[in-house]
Amino acid sequence: MLKSMTGFGKREGTCHGLAVDVEVRSVNHRFREIIVRVPKGGLEWEEELKALVARKCRRGRIELVVAYGRGHDRGKHVTLDRPLARHYHRVLEDLRRDLRLGGQIDIGLLASFREIFRVAEAPIDDKRMNRVVMRLASRALADLDRMRSNEGKALQVDVAKRLKAVLEIHQSIQRRLPLVVKGFHERMRARVQALVGSTGEQEMRLDRELALFADRCDVTEELIRFRSHGVQFEEMLKKREPVGRQLDFLLQEMGREVNTIGSKANDADISKHVIQLKSELEKVREQVQNVE
Repeated sequence: MLKSMTGFGKREGTCHGLAVDVEVRSVNHRFREIIVRVPKGGLEWEEELKALVARKCRRGRIELVVAYGRGHDRGKHVTLDRPLARHYHRVLEDLRRDLRLGGQIDIGLLASFREIFRVAEAPIDDKRMNRVVMRLASRALADLDRMRSNEGKALQVDVAKRLKAVLEIHQSIQRRLPLVVKGFHERMRARVQALVGSTGEQEMRLDRELALFADRCDVTEELIRFRSHGVQFEEMLKKREPVGRQLDFLLQEMGREVNTIGSKANDADISKHVIQLKSELEKVREQVQNVE
């Protein structure tokens, strides 16, 4: 079954009263590109999260973001630089004695020196947070995969319908091909007879011209290869593993055969069929661009 490269998933949870959000989204990409963004202090999660994404997504540009939810305070942790506070106190005591100043150097005065305090976010139990993040990431990826699968089913229905139309046009060209040579023979015979009548020698020359024309406009090999690619395409649609790149390659080959048919056939009806084929193949190609 086909799977789209476009999807979205999000899960929310808490750890130590802190809201944690994990969001993952994917878009089209020729290969696979995994981007992980984590809060400060969570760099050790990156490789594990990338491995988690890689197990679910084989192709596409996938971005996974871990963030602490808005409106939730992680809490603050205040530390005192005691050596610096003692140094301030000692310098102030020396100054008071040297200048014979009155008053006391108390806690209120020392507290006015902001540089002796350091305020940082409260530490988090990394092991517990890691478990929470990985659990949320797994669930968000499951949501992403479900969305990609559902969109893939819709893509498969549309692609299969268009492929059926493509193969019907192919059959129309096959049915038309013998009539092209026959029609050319009849037109040439009528023209020769109108100009010089009919003789044995002219019949022989006409037969040679017909053979050359038939060889030049023969697209039997191209039609066989086109049909073969179409059969392979149908088989690929039934596979469970990612087949987007293989489908894209087959479409390129089918397009190449169509161009050759159009240039060799030298027939107005076949030219119309070729234009229809190109139009349908382009629509299929646009859909396949989003297949994993």
